[in-house]
Amino acid sequence: MPPVATLRAVAPGDEELLYRIYASTRTEELAPVPWTEAQKEAFLRMQFQAQSRDYAANYPDAAFLVILVDGAPAGRLYVDRREDEMLIVDIALLPEHRGNGVGGAILRDLLAEAAAAGKPARIHVEHLNPALRLYERLGFRRIDEGGIYLLMEWTPGAAGA
Repeated sequence: MPPVATLRAVAPGDEELLYRIYASTRTEELAPVPWTEAQKEAFLRMQFQAQSRDYAANYPDAAFLVILVDGAPAGRLYVDRREDEMLIVDIALLPEHRGNGVGGAILRDLLAEAAAAGKPARIHVEHLNPALRLYERLGFRRIDEGGIYLLMEWTPGAAGA
């Protein structure tokens, strides 16, 4: 049984936590890059700030949430509940919380919400993202494979949900 996860709105003072979550998703990708740790951190901070500005500008109505496991910060969930779709803008967990069912439980709750509203759920996923297998198990299917991201969609009644 996965640990108990709850959600709370991102609050002032969460920026360093959100940066740590973001940076933890890029560790493997940057491992072979011949930069110093300081250079990698500077790059990640710049990328994090750019992503944060982009999300705020392009998803102004999204819910920006911190995932808590047993009351402690464990990840982030950004979801834009649109009239015609539920767009999962971003979901990421700190490494120590990956693979224990937390992400799947949160996604199943979102899919149940989408099903109740009679609308699809969509997410953009990098081609080599290990969570791709989870999305496929939950019933997401690839609907666009152009660019660096796959666009995946789950529809009410999809297998796995």
